[in-house]
Amino acid sequence: MAEKNVAALSDLVTKREAALLAGWMRSQTDAGSLRSGQIKVDELTDQSRRFLSEFAKALKSGQVDDITGPAWSAVRDLLGGFSRSRALQGFTPSETATFIFSLKEPLFTLLGDEIKGAQQLADLTWTVTKLLDKLGLYTVEVYAQSREDILKRQSNELPELSTPVVELWDKILAIPLIGTLDSERTQTVMANLLDHIVKSRAQIAIIDITGVIPSAQSSGRSAGGCHCASPSR
Repeated sequence: MAEKNVAALSDLVTKREAALLAGWMRSQTDAGSLRSGQIKVDELTDQSRRFLSEFAKALKSGQVDDITGPAWSAVRDLLGGFSRSRALQGFTPSETATFIFSLKEPLFTLLGDEIKGAQQLADLTWTVTKLLDKLGLYTVEVYAQSREDILKRQSNELPELSTPVVELWDKILAIPLIGTLDSERTQTVMANLLDHIVKSRAQIAIIDITGVIPSAQSSGRSAGGCHCASPSR
């Protein structure tokens, strides 16, 4: 695409930013971005305004075919932050991508109103389509990675949360067990308990297995035969 067309697009976004923002907010509202209540209108408006500002700056570089370059680093950082926050807030992938894809309609309308040459309009429309598609896919990629990180962290935290060690009195610990006790969980229980024994220098450790579901696996039998000793002093 000719460099002058890209420059024209950047100037148009900058010059008509207020109108474009208003149209984009309507598009996002129509798409249901505010329906769940997970994000407030003021926050969404601020995010949209900040994106349009960085979007216009990146367009001035003329590098519209590759969003991985330095010219688009600020836009990527911004979208990355938005996507990660949406992952934490419980948005779906499609709801996250809608932030970018909903910009197409108001931007196409703006191009149709401002660009008179048929060929230039066609070129700009195709460029905007490819560019927003790439940015939209980028938001989904960041979202997916963020969700994976969240699930990994929760997976790592869950075994410890399900086997809490309680300090009843000075140097006396207790660990109430509930549910099925397989070999993997047994190892987690013992590692967690021994770690607390060392840290607290406990002399007595009480393992409450009244809530354990009986299992035919040998791991259940081995758990019943576990003995805890206080660390040597």
